[in-house]
Amino acid sequence: MSIKLLGWAGLSLTLSLRAATPSLPAAAKPYRALLDQYCVTCHNERAKTAGLMLDQADLSNVPAGSEVWEKVIRKLRGDAMPPPGLPRPDQTARENFVAWLETSLDRAAAAHPNPGRTAVHRLNRAEYTNAIRDLLALDIDGASLLPPDDSGYGFDNNADVLSVSPMLAERYLSAARKISRIAVGDPTLHPTTETFAVNKYLKQDDRLSEDLPFDSRGGLAAPYYFPVDGDYFVKVYLLRTYDGRIRGAEPADLEIRLNGAKIKQATVNAEPTGDGAARPRVRRTEEADGMEVRFPAKAGPGVIAVTFRKRASEPEGMLRPKYAVTSYEYAGDATIPAGIASIEVRGPYDVKGPGDSPSRQRIFVCHPSGPQDEDRCARQILTTLARRAYRRPPANEDLQPLFNFYKTARAQGGFDAGIQTALRRILVSPDFLFRTERDPANAQPGTAYRIGDFELASRLSFFLWSSIPDDELLDLAARGQLRQPAVLEQQVHRMLADPRAQAMVDNFTGQWLWVRNVPLKSPDPYAFPDFDDNLRQAFARELELFLDSQVREDHSVLDLLTADYTYVNERLARHYGIPNVYGTHFRRVTLTEDARRGLLGKGGILMVTAYPNRTSPVQRGKWLLENLLGAPPPPPPPNVPALKENVPGEKALSMRERMEQHRANPVCASCHKIMDPLGFALENFDAVGGWRTSEAGVPIDASGQLVDGTKVDGPVTLRQALLKHREEFAATAASKLLTYALGRGVEYFDEPAVRQIVRDAARTDYRWSSIILGIVRGAPFQMRLPQEASQPASRTP
Repeated sequence: MSIKLLGWAGLSLTLSLRAATPSLPAAAKPYRALLDQYCVTCHNERAKTAGLMLDQADLSNVPAGSEVWEKVIRKLRGDAMPPPGLPRPDQTARENFVAWLETSLDRAAAAHPNPGRTAVHRLNRAEYTNAIRDLLALDIDGASLLPPDDSGYGFDNNADVLSVSPMLAERYLSAARKISRIAVGDPTLHPTTETFAVNKYLKQDDRLSEDLPFDSRGGLAAPYYFPVDGDYFVKVYLLRTYDGRIRGAEPADLEIRLNGAKIKQATVNAEPTGDGAARPRVRRTEEADGMEVRFPAKAGPGVIAVTFRKRASEPEGMLRPKYAVTSYEYAGDATIPAGIASIEVRGPYDVKGPGDSPSRQRIFVCHPSGPQDEDRCARQILTTLARRAYRRPPANEDLQPLFNFYKTARAQGGFDAGIQTALRRILVSPDFLFRTERDPANAQPGTAYRIGDFELASRLSFFLWSSIPDDELLDLAARGQLRQPAVLEQQVHRMLADPRAQAMVDNFTGQWLWVRNVPLKSPDPYAFPDFDDNLRQAFARELELFLDSQVREDHSVLDLLTADYTYVNERLARHYGIPNVYGTHFRRVTLTEDARRGLLGKGGILMVTAYPNRTSPVQRGKWLLENLLGAPPPPPPPNVPALKENVPGEKALSMRERMEQHRANPVCASCHKIMDPLGFALENFDAVGGWRTSEAGVPIDASGQLVDGTKVDGPVTLRQALLKHREEFAATAASKLLTYALGRGVEYFDEPAVRQIVRDAARTDYRWSSIILGIVRGAPFQMRLPQEASQPASRTP
């Protein structure tokens, strides 16, 4: 579906519809006349505009041309056809034609569902990481073990692009070897070193993490998994200036904590006196830098925190200037209070044993009473692991190879070594790494069938959790109850309430709305000298909390545009001009400025849709069209000249003035008239989301007229214009979420399902739970075509 904000012409399609037949149904005759009067002037056999010949259109059998008619529906709903300036049918006639087309297509889809067919689906990096967590109670750093995944249709869980290269296969083998040893607690593990660094643009003048003490300043809290009971080292490196001097003119109390308990305290930039007291140094030394502490730790997850005590007073002296964190002066100022550059965690040493970690508790569901009981217990352990990892009951042909691996390693290294080797084999099994769905023996060519309960459990868990099904889902599937509507709805609500549903919020909205790009953006330090990593992290955390609240509190998807609240800490509140917010803790606040409501006022969104040194009405307009309105603009023509930048020494031009020069090129004007009014409405926000009223000495002009004639003059009126098309916005959200849920692109044959989801969700004002339930209940999610009669593979952009 599209909306009236579109204006470019053309249906880029090279398909001709069947010739009209004399036996045209009476209901179709008015629409034949409408096409003849308003459309065939351009779209005829002779002109073939956009490769479409509507004079040959067969309205007596609309479903036969469903691919074309779905495109026609989107253009007509968006008021993009006929093009502006040409004669048009009245709104009632157009809406009646669209409704008639949709009814014809939806009835045919209900009678003969075409759910498509998803390719074999490799677990992407996020899914693999979560699957290891839920299978073994082990949090891993997936980014350090596996390369990033390609993306298709805007999401990295698209099955068509999740290929396997020899290099990736080797990485899976290496990851399985490392994970199995850590999870079981291999006492022969060699010491390894892991480094945790603090971003150099992060100001360490306040508490930086919920895992740090309330009276702390700077530093970091590093999650670390201790694989066995033993000794470990932590080594601390202090911040230095660009010429190598350690920062900090005054003494600073350094603390090292393990899971909140203090294990070491030292004073930095102080020297001992004869009685053991400390006084400020007159000259700095490097003794504190590289300080190393040895400590014992039990196997399992932990948090190593290194920070400074925050002093309640400031030393007397000359008031010093405050430099921007990105400035050359800041990089060379050694008087800035001491900070942490990085820490290294090394171990294990002097291993005491495997311990009783959550991973071992998860794996070892039994313990043999003696050598004669080992085989029985091993089979029980491997059966449980295989059932969870393969997302189905394992057959004997699944278990016997695992048991053979166990027996071989057991003979050489003991019971735990045997389980560890069999676990490694599970982690490289195609049944774990791939989501495969096999056609039943009685599948009829050309006829869609309902997938089994175990396949449904897997689709459901990877949709809502980006992970494997839990035991409750598998138990329901084993009893054949999961597909029952009441049971399925109950499970959806249970899963959405589970903390693991955070994965859907992060992975779906992170890619749909470009939230993942926030850590990647680097604003120009000369254009925005006050920008620091504290603000970047605040942008990301605000969006994470806001989007999570939208889904968990079951808001309407329309609240993404209208919500009058957000989450801020002191740094972000200062950027937004919100008073009386102090400290680094995020809290929910009610917005008093209408311009900041919803996504359009979020600093992170505004930053990722801008260039490093300036705003971009084109980027922001394109983001709105593509992600909120479901109507991506066509790619720019080749050899389009770049926007002219301001040159020092010449008169600085505002963004609107430079864009007017750019649009003077007729090649550029046709598309810019669609995107630019949307982007200019947000021009009061600079490239890092700060509010401004002028640029280059010229007052900001955020006014414009959208293609449908609606006038806007800022984010408030733009939001109101978008809300005129609430159904189209909801349809875009539903289509994006369906793409994510299926792991493939939404095709023309999925559009009837999207319309059904939106119609059903309208009864609850488009709440998230209604859209999610509509997806789960729909044919694309619950059905599949046999391989022999499948549609062509989804087109991957």
